Amino acid sequence: MNDYLIINNVLFSAILAWFIAQTIKVFILAYKQKKFRWGLYSSPGNFPSSHSAVVSALVVGVGIVEGTDSAVFAVTTVLAFFIIYDAKVIRGAAGKQAHSLNKIIEKIGEGDEDIDKLKEILGHSLLEILSGIIIGIICSLLIL
Repeated sequence: MNDYLIINNVLFSAILAWFIAQTIKVFILAYKQKKFRWGLYSSPGNFPSSHSAVVSALVVGVGIVEGTDSAVFAVTTVLAFFIIYDAKVIRGAAGKQAHSLNKIIEKIGEGDEDIDKLKEILGHSLLEILSGIIIGIICSLLIL
């Protein structure tokens, strides 16, 4: 029964890390936009990285519960690196492509307001990623 509670605490720390990171993001964006919107909880990019927060909480939580020499720790660590890499490099490149496409669409479709612009902020900066990692580590250390 005790192992069940510990595993749930690892999951809880990851969910808490996501919630804290997204809440910080929502309030920063609401302040900048002068308007609070619940839809901001599902927005990608911006400060801090909730992807980094979640996977960092999982890695630290699994490391505490299973030990750093376990296969589960190895798997979560590798997956964390891929997710953080994706948040920085792949989604960053997609954002740059969206910016270029928006410029092309703007020139081609001048005067056509029916054309939706693509979201350009998809990836994360190093600061956004590091802040997410810190949030994840703190959440796991507090919960476990």
